[in-house]
Amino acid sequence: MSTIEAKAFLIDLDGVLYVDNRPIEGAVETVEMLEEKGYRYRFVSNTTSKSRRSLAEFLNEMGFSISERRIFTPGIAAAERIRSERDNRCFLLTRPALQEDFDQAGIPIVDDEAEYVVVGDAEDGFTFERLNRAFRLVMAGARIMALEKDRYWMAADGLSLSAGPFVAALEYATGAVAEVVGKPSRDFFEIALADLRALPEETAMIGDDIITDVGGAQKAEMTGILVRTGKYREDLADRSTVIPDMIIESISELRENI
Repeated sequence: MSTIEAKAFLIDLDGVLYVDNRPIEGAVETVEMLEEKGYRYRFVSNTTSKSRRSLAEFLNEMGFSISERRIFTPGIAAAERIRSERDNRCFLLTRPALQEDFDQAGIPIVDDEAEYVVVGDAEDGFTFERLNRAFRLVMAGARIMALEKDRYWMAADGLSLSAGPFVAALEYATGAVAEVVGKPSRDFFEIALADLRALPEETAMIGDDIITDVGGAQKAEMTGILVRTGKYREDLADRSTVIPDMIIESISELRENI
């Protein structure tokens, strides 16, 4: 494998550092190596099942030593984006835990007369009643904010639908177009790059989604590295129009190649 020449890294979480609640072999040691060698790095995740605080706690329980400030999630990006609005009432079509990020930003969470319908991975919360309420709010003028539009993710028992199909359903039913604040949004990547104080051309993005992670990074002028862990599927990689700059077996290969 070629040497990875980068001064900074953006790293996905689910599927790259862990699957379900199990660290990928060598991932803990790889993060420790990045710290020891003085590399700049941040974690950019489309995970919308946890607040940033609870996500950091979850990672630390698995043996990682990762502070909140190194983690960027769509929930944080959305809260920052919305709180500056004069009318920022939100209807959350997400898991309940995510409300913490919006509460901390002082954003009112409502069931009626919302300005934004915020959609994330609601899992069992994607009921007809909740989806239909979101549909009616958008038809009444609310804007759709998609925390991510991933098609699926790797759960403990196999591939599972992510938020993207439900966002697409609301777009189809209403004719509205969602604003995407997570990956592959260029704005989302730029938030992390600005915090890193790193230029795109000196930064590599490591992820398990060839479209969201690799394709999004390349459009933002970064190096895109695909791992064969998490939801990676060889048949999809072979058919994709996105060509990774590099494919590695897992994030642990970084320890011998940077």
